[in-house]
Amino acid sequence: MARTILIADDDRQLRRAVRAYLEDAGYTVLVAENGREALFRVRQEQPDLVLLDVMMPEMDGFEAARLIRKESGVPIIMLTARDDEADQTTGLELGADDYVTKPFSPRVLVARVKAALRRSYGDLAAEPALLRAGPLVLSEETHQATLDGQPLDLTRSEFDLLAALMGRPGRVFTRMELLERIQGEAYAAYERTVDVHVKNLRAKLGAAGELIETVYGVGYRMHRDE
Repeated sequence: MARTILIADDDRQLRRAVRAYLEDAGYTVLVAENGREALFRVRQEQPDLVLLDVMMPEMDGFEAARLIRKESGVPIIMLTARDDEADQTTGLELGADDYVTKPFSPRVLVARVKAALRRSYGDLAAEPALLRAGPLVLSEETHQATLDGQPLDLTRSEFDLLAALMGRPGRVFTRMELLERIQGEAYAAYERTVDVHVKNLRAKLGAAGELIETVYGVGYRMHRDE
């Protein structure tokens, strides 16, 4: 299963840039706009690592880190625009595993993420595993999916949707959650576009499209072998 990273930052442009680099590296990415939302997503989604900006509205990164650490040992990397030793000390004392000062290179940040995952979960974290569901095999690292050994010609949105479902078989994803996975942002007015992507994806999968189950009134899930 691919590792899941939560990015908590109120800068939309930064979120999108970091998300793109992390997804290219094979990770599943969640986003939050403030510390309160980050805390909620940690509780609900249980990500494998949290990138936590210090200066955020509603709840800052320090408070979010303190509350997260009370409940979870998930690795935390603090992000800040202030190159202040006192801030770094505060973050580390609250339980953060690393500290990155803005502006930073997204490639360097991805390397720090990989290092933190390796320290926390072992060498397997460095190379995300293949995702499998029946005749489907998907690699987020190479961005390739196959059906019965034959490559699938998927759009970016179809690939991201399939990766999300295959990454957590049996888990029901709402349309809004899937929309956020494939577009980076979720707006209620566009959530039905997920149905279109699922329809197109099922058509490309043929009989294997039945593995994507509709949960009426909620969303979709990938069939889980018992």
